[in-house]
Amino acid sequence: MNRRQFTKKTIMASAFLSSFPLIQSMDQSKSRNIGKGIMWTSIGVGETIEEKFMAAKQAGFEGIEPMSHLNREEVLAARDKTGLKIPSVCGAYHGRYPLSDPDPSVRRQGVAALRHTLEDASFYGADTVLLVPGRVNEQVYYDDCWNRSTAEIRKVIPLAEELNIFIAIENVWNNFLLSPLEAVRYVDQFESPFVRFYFDCGNILRYGWPEQWIRILGERIVKVHIKEYSLELANSEGIRAGFNVKLLEGDVNWPAVMSALDNINYNDWATIEQSGGDTMEGLSDLSYRLSKILDS
Repeated sequence: MNRRQFTKKTIMASAFLSSFPLIQSMDQSKSRNIGKGIMWTSIGVGETIEEKFMAAKQAGFEGIEPMSHLNREEVLAARDKTGLKIPSVCGAYHGRYPLSDPDPSVRRQGVAALRHTLEDASFYGADTVLLVPGRVNEQVYYDDCWNRSTAEIRKVIPLAEELNIFIAIENVWNNFLLSPLEAVRYVDQFESPFVRFYFDCGNILRYGWPEQWIRILGERIVKVHIKEYSLELANSEGIRAGFNVKLLEGDVNWPAVMSALDNINYNDWATIEQSGGDTMEGLSDLSYRLSKILDS
């Protein structure tokens, strides 16, 4: 991008955000040294990379978790312009190319995508990439998911070690790693400090209690996603409807979660993955609610 193009985009981004009032976080106090982050897909304000960074900054966030495979130069320029941190990068293609797929060519594409994600993270100064390792279904048996994903991740560990970046396994609704003891075994089998865990508080309510998982996973947790879930909505409207609730208004026991994080001496990032950020007011509300959680 030349100087004229960069100046034009900067002016457009400023004009875009000037239509919103400057919204400050309602609660700036934090009793814990945990960064306030937001996931890329939760930022519904703005169209360009710079606009999204600027909106997150105005709402009171300190960092952003971008998706992989974005324009690296634009992400870096937005990071530097806003001063926001990039603590982690979420893989954009582990759903399309799962490392558990029966087709070796699909797994090769998944490995290539993971390598690209690690390189993105290195470019931005992040120390973690989020990986969903695979999924179990009628075609993919549980043990096959375990064995295939394990073999493919091993291929990428040398690059993670070279770049000094964690590959963090996330718990999602993929019918895999359904207990904390199993998650511990999965991570520990690699015998590498660069394979760790990315814990999602809301996802786990379908299987158990987040605070129990946190205490068992312990120092294996390198990043945390903040997400709410309502068991009442899930039971009455369907399991995915459980996510249709605001932070602090569902069934995650946030004081217990924070106490568990304190017990494992967690002082890294809490990154929101939550709907509601489609307006500046919505983004500011997410930031405020995250502050309340961190202070609980």
